[in-house]
Amino acid sequence: MESEVPIVVTLFVCIAYAIKVVVEARSRGKLLAANRSDELMRTLLLNDERQRRHSSLRWGIIFTCLGAGFALVQMMGWERITAGAVAVLLAATGIGNIVSFVVSRQLEPERPHA
Repeated sequence: MESEVPIVVTLFVCIAYAIKVVVEARSRGKLLAANRSDELMRTLLLNDERQRRHSSLRWGIIFTCLGAGFALVQMMGWERITAGAVAVLLAATGIGNIVSFVVSRQLEPERPHA
């Protein structure tokens, strides 16, 4: 029975992701159909490209920090799941998110204030 749990969770995540992709594509299609501006299309494409790059960077930083957290748990010799081990992994994930936020802010071009 326990082997069924990851399958159900994975199925739920896949369905949720598929719904998200369809809704985004549909809303983008309606937006482009309503206003056929070349500038709007260029802006959307550039924004999508930037989001993909930042997403890859974010997950790379998070997984690197999580790997460091797992290495720390291994170095401490913790064999079982304890509150300390979970805290180290959560802290590593949080640090990864913070670092990726700071890096992505540095990569964004300066915008004039309105």
